[in-house]
Amino acid sequence: MSLIDLANPTRFLALTERVLPWLAAATAILLAIGLYQSAMAPDDYQQGATVKIMFIHVPNAWLSMFVWGVMSVAALGTLVWRHPLADVAAKAAAPIGAAFTFLALVTGSLWGRPMWGTYWEWDARLTSVLILFLMYLGIMALWRAVEDPSRAARAAAILTLVGAINIPIIKFSVDWWNTLHQGASVIRAGGPSMDRVFLIPLLIMAVAFSLLFLTLHLAAMRNEVLRRRVRTLQMMQASRQAA
Repeated sequence: MSLIDLANPTRFLALTERVLPWLAAATAILLAIGLYQSAMAPDDYQQGATVKIMFIHVPNAWLSMFVWGVMSVAALGTLVWRHPLADVAAKAAAPIGAAFTFLALVTGSLWGRPMWGTYWEWDARLTSVLILFLMYLGIMALWRAVEDPSRAARAAAILTLVGAINIPIIKFSVDWWNTLHQGASVIRAGGPSMDRVFLIPLLIMAVAFSLLFLTLHLAAMRNEVLRRRVRTLQMMQASRQAA
């Protein structure tokens, strides 16, 4: 099934009805495996048991940026390609991305307290992630503030593309500036620097959280399509009564 086929909301709803149960099951299984592997991972010689916060923090941090990337592609779909479901995808992704970013901030603070001696420091990485969280909230507020869905979609798409400038800043902040946050240890030029006992559970958790996002995103898109159908029927009924 192509993207053109999925432009038909009816076909999209039929697809989600088929794949969502399988996605939910795969997500639950991988999360269970990942949490077990994370619990069984040894303590770090420097960080002790607190290193296990990494298995929650890192996937959430990755997805906080990835979801904004998904929204940016959807924004192009709204402004350039005029895909009927592009604004639906963007609107559905924003609350999920905000949740991932919030969890990344909270778990990062809990992980940083024993290592840095403070829950928060205004360094480049932490500040740019906080800005990302505020941008998610701004997008969500914009969708609620503008009643006309088409106008809201265009305004949110423009704001999303402008906000995408922050993503490379988050990614490369540890390279561009002197920050408390450690550099990349998984996706790096010389290969992962992390030991396999930590790397394997981390990758499992990353895949599990990615499937969780996909499951939640498709479910939220389905709900948004149904919500718009109800709104259209209500407007048609109101116009008939007025006539």
